[in-house]
Amino acid sequence: MDLSLEINGRTEELSVDPGVTLLDALREKLDVTGPKKGCDRGQCGACTVHVDGRPVLSCLTLAATVQKPVTTVEGLADDESLHPVQRAFLDQDALQCGFCTSGQIMSAVAAVEQDVEDVREFMSGNICRCSAYPNIVAAVEQARGSEQAQGSAKARGEKTRQG
Repeated sequence: MDLSLEINGRTEELSVDPGVTLLDALREKLDVTGPKKGCDRGQCGACTVHVDGRPVLSCLTLAATVQKPVTTVEGLADDESLHPVQRAFLDQDALQCGFCTSGQIMSAVAAVEQDVEDVREFMSGNICRCSAYPNIVAAVEQARGSEQAQGSAKARGEKTRQG
């Protein structure tokens, strides 16, 4: 089946079997390797991407069902400057082996954008085998503060990374 997917702002044309997951289409057909195949059962969160701004488990999502824009961790950075969540993960040392990091970051972006109160609960679908959880929560909190500062600057008409 022929598909047209918008991935990280680019339209991609590809041919896949109807049962191919979004994760496999990204990794195997489009060479987008940020989302990881961890459990392949939707239990670890390593494959988390955004579809139309909402976090989804790409290992459980059929590529053929995706009609909205997809953003992966590769699509977060703006030119050479990191997204505030990516920066916070580095600042807070919120990664160790790095396998879960892209999924953690994508969920963290959603947590910041949705201004969730219980970060631990929201992020509970992302497993870190290295147990960097305190640092991950600290990174989300740092990014939340950064996003609020950018929002205040925008309200005052100042130039920010996003606009």
